[in-house]
Amino acid sequence: MAEVSASLMARIQDLAGERSLAIKPILVGSAARGTWLANDHDLDIFLGVAPGDNLAAALEVARAVAPQHEEKYAEHAYVHARVDGYDVDLVPCYLVAAAADLQSAVDRTPFHAKYVSSRIQGREDEVLLLKQFMKGVGVYGSELKVGGFSGYLAELLILFYGSFAEVLQAAGSWRPGQRLDPEGHGTAKHIEPLIVVDPVDPGRNVAAALTLDKMLLFVCACRAFLAGPDVDFFSPQRPDPLSDEQLSLLLEARGTLPILIDFEAPPVVEDVLYPQLRKAEESISALLERSGFSVMRSDIASYRDRALLLFEMEVWLLPAAARRMGPPVWEAEHLARFLAAHPMPLSGPYIREGKAVVEEPRAYPLAPDLLKAKLFGLSLGRHLGPALRRGYDIYCGREILQIKDEGFRTFLAGFFEARLRIGLL
Repeated sequence: MAEVSASLMARIQDLAGERSLAIKPILVGSAARGTWLANDHDLDIFLGVAPGDNLAAALEVARAVAPQHEEKYAEHAYVHARVDGYDVDLVPCYLVAAAADLQSAVDRTPFHAKYVSSRIQGREDEVLLLKQFMKGVGVYGSELKVGGFSGYLAELLILFYGSFAEVLQAAGSWRPGQRLDPEGHGTAKHIEPLIVVDPVDPGRNVAAALTLDKMLLFVCACRAFLAGPDVDFFSPQRPDPLSDEQLSLLLEARGTLPILIDFEAPPVVEDVLYPQLRKAEESISALLERSGFSVMRSDIASYRDRALLLFEMEVWLLPAAARRMGPPVWEAEHLARFLAAHPMPLSGPYIREGKAVVEEPRAYPLAPDLLKAKLFGLSLGRHLGPALRRGYDIYCGREILQIKDEGFRTFLAGFFEARLRIGLL
């Protein structure tokens, strides 16, 4: 890792010199401070330029350093490449004098590196234990697909509490709204479940990406581990993909109806895709519920170049007749409009508890039919809506057996056989 990073940084300096550019390469992240997990070969190298200089020139150098690359975007473009077995991000940034002078979010990262590197010596193994524990219980990773703890957040927790054991002891009693302020300089209000004030930027919450469920999963896992320490807590529990027979037995035993919407994922990074999938999941669940159907549970996923929305239905078939409640009958004008809107009821109008009632044919007795008719009227997200309009498939019940993809079957195993480390079972 040291050889590869040193070679890349020397190459950046050579190319910058050839182009008469003042660029300072900076190794940041866990590789810079000895806190990377085994088999986690990520290198983050920033190409720092003076405030006011052109980031585009630094980006051109990054492209030249790794000719075989793909460009990604945060607030601005950066280069991602695979170099000698390592995933490498080459990120242009401004070398501002203080965190208060940030010109983009990535300018903060060198300050993070300096803060942690100056304090972490002798505690690297404590960080590794905590990161691997988080990974094992399924809460490691601040990307929006996961909604968990970032590596930087794990390092700050070790610095704040002192050790892996002390983090677990303290976290076992966390409640939503827990606030930690390592430097005692935060005044901004935050509404996230866990607030950890950034030591280098008092207005920022380092734990902003952490979801409530992932925070509380960590809390419960800490309690469970302290009550019954076991090395298995450090190993991610990846379920085996379900066979046709296993999936058939699960569907029969549950007696519910899974409805799967499967489509080609739009060509965007996961941090763009997953928020839109969550938004679509919420919109579709709300449509089903307000139409009289009942969703037991739902989830989202992506596999290969596909994306999916899964809804497990408790109630997916409704009677052909639907009751419509009208206004109090003494409100003559409202009553007239209600009756005009329902001119051919199956039964009614009649009065119940002072209100007009009619019974009429239900437009969509089956949940899948409702989705097919109303899907494109929902809020689906900027990229998801067009992707769905290009084509999608709906699978109901045993029809999901048609999808043989191993990643999909592993996702189903995790969905139908969810067992998280939240207690001593």
